[in-house]
Amino acid sequence: MPPADTGASTHRRVDASAPPVSSTPERMAPGRPGYVRMRLALFTAGLATFALLYSTQALLPAISDDLHVQAEAASWSVSAATLALALMVVPLSALSERFGRRTMMTVSLTVAVTVALVVPYAPDLGWLIALRAVQGAAIAGIPASAMAYLSEEVEPRALVGAIGLFVAGNSVGGMSGRLITGWVADGYGWRMGLAAVGAMALVCGIAFRLLIPKARNFTPAAVSPRALARTVRRHLSDPLLCRLYAIGALFMTVFGGVYTVIGYRLVAEPFGLSQSMIGSIFLIYLVGTVSSAATGKLVGRLGRRGALYVAVSMTTAGLLLSLADALALVLLGLVLITGGFFAGHAAASSAVSRTAKTGRAQAAALYQTSYYVGSSAGGTLGAMAFHTGGWTGTVALGLLAVVGATAITLYGTRKARVERRAMSPAHAHA
Repeated sequence: MPPADTGASTHRRVDASAPPVSSTPERMAPGRPGYVRMRLALFTAGLATFALLYSTQALLPAISDDLHVQAEAASWSVSAATLALALMVVPLSALSERFGRRTMMTVSLTVAVTVALVVPYAPDLGWLIALRAVQGAAIAGIPASAMAYLSEEVEPRALVGAIGLFVAGNSVGGMSGRLITGWVADGYGWRMGLAAVGAMALVCGIAFRLLIPKARNFTPAAVSPRALARTVRRHLSDPLLCRLYAIGALFMTVFGGVYTVIGYRLVAEPFGLSQSMIGSIFLIYLVGTVSSAATGKLVGRLGRRGALYVAVSMTTAGLLLSLADALALVLLGLVLITGGFFAGHAAASSAVSRTAKTGRAQAAALYQTSYYVGSSAGGTLGAMAFHTGGWTGTVALGLLAVVGATAITLYGTRKARVERRAMSPAHAHA
């Protein structure tokens, strides 16, 4: 299997004096050397990545109180990281073609962890946002490189399981980062909460470097910016890919807005929850792990658009339920929002790789770009809506995004029906 397609023109290095190679090195698979180490390494990388990326989200009410800033200003400590990731994921995915997936992941983790150990000492909100932006840019080198590493080093029959564990590390990291910061901050303040996540990420980074096997099937390539730009333009001119990118961004707008602001709602009356209890709310992320795993069967039964209709219905019901002043109903609403988001995200992201016939790495990177732009927009706009209209304003923003995702899906359904009619025998003889 060749290295992941970047859509860039490449010039492979060939040593004329080297003896001929009869076959490519054996890929990793269950029972073969390095397979278990590889899975554990990628799990730790995924865990550290998402623990760091959203480390300030559960702490926003505490940051607002300590630094005397409004919710929309504090929300930039999350949005700056996700926006920087969105801007850097395509360039860094291309650089991994030149310097190697393992090297890119190691450098990215090293920089992100180093910044994490400095972030707790940020003197004001401006420095906090700037450091978080640097951290997000560094983290951008991990997701695309990890997927390319797996596609090159793991046998196809074992690839789904290997990717699954990496994604599981993402969801566990996203949840545990928020839990740890919330619990530690309750007793020692938000800065110590961030320090605790930084320490956890440091341990994960060391474990990753010790465990990750050397690449055996990677061939360095000179990346052409012009060829990369052509591939990106080709993907952006594909109507179906653009619809999938928009759906991913809109779902993430809902999710980012809800989870950026929910702490502010629950710390106030009539709930009055502590910082540790607010951190514990993110245990609901486990629903997303189950929802993502079940989406494959759902798509098989209802098709991609059918799964998206289920996702928008769950998300809408969750948003409406969250308007209640009863904690049980708010939590049920969060469960539905989380399940709907992960189902929609899984359906859209998996369709991207099936739709792109060439330049799949760039197609996936563009989806990640739109996804994290949605996260940044959701966090900032959700906080602004909360400041002006309370939780009802945040829910209204979420419903608007859901309407957008539904409209795009309906358009795709109508377009598919028209195409099927045009290809039917009756129309063929007309």
